[in-house]
Amino acid sequence: MNTDVKEAATQLDTIVDFVRWGASRFNEAKLYFGHGTDNAVDEALFLVLQALHLQPGLAPELYHARLTDSEKETVLTLFQRRIDERVPAPYLTHEAWFGGLSFYVDERVLVPRSPIAEAIEQQFAPWLDEDATEKILDLCCGSACIAIACAAAFPWAEVDAVDISAEALEVTRINIERHQLQHQVRAIQSDLFAGLDGKRYELIVSNPPYVDAEDMDSMPEEFKREPVLGLTAGEDGLAVVLQILSQAANHLTKNGVLVVEVGNSEEALVNHFPEVPFVWLEFEHGGHGVFLLQAEILREYHDLFVQACKA
Repeated sequence: MNTDVKEAATQLDTIVDFVRWGASRFNEAKLYFGHGTDNAVDEALFLVLQALHLQPGLAPELYHARLTDSEKETVLTLFQRRIDERVPAPYLTHEAWFGGLSFYVDERVLVPRSPIAEAIEQQFAPWLDEDATEKILDLCCGSACIAIACAAAFPWAEVDAVDISAEALEVTRINIERHQLQHQVRAIQSDLFAGLDGKRYELIVSNPPYVDAEDMDSMPEEFKREPVLGLTAGEDGLAVVLQILSQAANHLTKNGVLVVEVGNSEEALVNHFPEVPFVWLEFEHGGHGVFLLQAEILREYHDLFVQACKA
């Protein structure tokens, strides 16, 4: 324990004290925030609450509660690891939040952070008939945060959580059991649609790998702690997305909907298919690069997508 940390252990007392001190140290260390928080104060608060086994939305009067010596040590250890190792905070605590739900995470999966959570909470209105949505697919599911959030939003629907990574699916199963959804959510190992035996869905949602080579090279150290398989997708970031576009129509019902996050590869996708009428979703709480296509549009441009995938 270095001198600054030893001093903190003796001079800081309350939750507010530790959040302020941690935020100052994080800014001093020039950490990157993008795995559930976007600033040093929220990052420090997340770690403090996790160390104290408290949930977000703590009553204001509790922020002035004093920590015990053992609690101080736990908090300061998390802070020091966050600074020294540049590990995303959810990997340190093995917990992340998505759509108001808690998920177990570790280095086998990406940290949940997709803006798609907002669309799920709104049941993808007005694009989806919620009463007629009986089967949902989360493609490239990772932690299964999208699958499980969809199960919560559509409690009558069956949800398939698909990933190519056996290690990621181990985390998927942890979260399915954590939320007691074994009756509703099924984990399937498959290379995209290959193992789905012609199944069709009213809704296919995917947050696939979409980071292009340039963005990958310039990413902060925190992102390099995440599985590369879940991030990179070729020179332009479209390698996986093109496969999804070329095959999705075969796995959607007549009035089905495809929703895919492509992040910063949005421009490359639009340039690749200027004639395709992508619907780009807007989010009140921030986020971009998520498109929606209805099954009829996917069928109309199916040959174009197949040719692009083969090119």
